[in-house]
Amino acid sequence: MTDSLAWLPEPFRPFVEAAIAVTQADLRILGLTLGGSAVTGMMDAYSDLDFVVVTDDEHHRAVLSEAPSLAARLGPLLSAFTGEHVRDPRLLLCLYGPPLLRVDLKFVTEREPNSRVEDGRILWQRNGTLDKAFRRAPAAWPRVDPQWIEDRFWIWLHNGTTKAGRGEFLACVEQLAFLRRTVIGPLIAQQRGHHPDGVRRLELIAPDLAPSLAKTIGDDTAIGCLHALRATADLYLRLREEATLIAQGGGAETATLAYLTEITHRLGNVEQSAPNDVAD
Repeated sequence: MTDSLAWLPEPFRPFVEAAIAVTQADLRILGLTLGGSAVTGMMDAYSDLDFVVVTDDEHHRAVLSEAPSLAARLGPLLSAFTGEHVRDPRLLLCLYGPPLLRVDLKFVTEREPNSRVEDGRILWQRNGTLDKAFRRAPAAWPRVDPQWIEDRFWIWLHNGTTKAGRGEFLACVEQLAFLRRTVIGPLIAQQRGHHPDGVRRLELIAPDLAPSLAKTIGDDTAIGCLHALRATADLYLRLREEATLIAQGGGAETATLAYLTEITHRLGNVEQSAPNDVAD
């Protein structure tokens, strides 16, 4: 075993030990790593386990086809499904219990670790297979391209404004969530020296921005959604100041912010002119 389990919180150790024993017993499997919060050192009682199961090329398809039965040997499996929803059929998402535990099993060939976003903790390996793979190519987490965001942000913001103006509050709240996940969260994480990962752990990464982030959530009213869109734009502009070499939105930015202001005033006036409910 390459990596001692002393670093692993006690509640997770029995399951990880079982995963090591089951995978080591299958000679088609060349190694096992554990990623995610196990790599960042941020595991807690709510963490899941992210395994990568490395197979030899010859037997990869066979092992992948047997993934559900392999998963069932690791512990009391309650449910499992493959990762087509994230376009990765190599992934098996599992729920075990009691106690309830989420586990992801990703099955890759011995060459696939050449392209990876992180160096998982090596739990065991045959003949240094994973050490060799990690030396062949460094891990590379995808970085945020501020220009890519700038080129899209104002169209996305306009789209949310039209949804709020039409009264599609659920669609607007969804668009606000998309903007936090795709724009705001990744920019904050990267600027604070963390891997961009949607909105994961933003409260810990940037506690000073928590009040501003809360204002971007929106509610089930037109004005609430429009104010959240404005807060999203304000926060984006604040974050954009820290980016460099961006060709800014110019006409799109000006027109979209003016449109957001217009729709906010229009619907705000409608709400103010509506008759108040009279109690019986």
